Amino acid sequence: MKYLHTMVRVHDLDASLAFYCDLLGMVETDRYESEQGQFTLVYLAAAEDLEQAKAERAPVLELTYNWDGEVYQGGRNFGHLAFEVEDVYALCQKALDKGITINVPPRDGHMAFFRSPDNISIELLQRGESLPAAEPWLSMPTQGEW
Repeated sequence: MKYLHTMVRVHDLDASLAFYCDLLGMVETDRYESEQGQFTLVYLAAAEDLEQAKAERAPVLELTYNWDGEVYQGGRNFGHLAFEVEDVYALCQKALDKGITINVPPRDGHMAFFRSPDNISIELLQRGESLPAAEPWLSMPTQGEW
């Protein structure tokens, strides 16, 4: 068995691309638009998976944008997308600077959670050893659901 992709339905494709590409650093590898089906599929890969994703179309994140404008609920039921990152503190700060709520701050220097524009829970895991505990993360409260 081989992992191929995770699909999430998105309400605002531009906001989702800004989140996944601009904030998380993912790269668009492919796009398919269906006039007949009234949908757009956008495939994204993590930068470190880019060569493999281009060659094999895996592992990728598939954003499905249905043109009917439906707002999808239940992102929590989906679970979460997990990304290994070079510096969990730096990416959480970048998210805060963009107005994103950190639901579970990286108090342990290892793990954090926040949500995408479509309410999909995003888990960040520090690559390698946990970073030393530091403020403001150490005293930041948990907020909302993740």
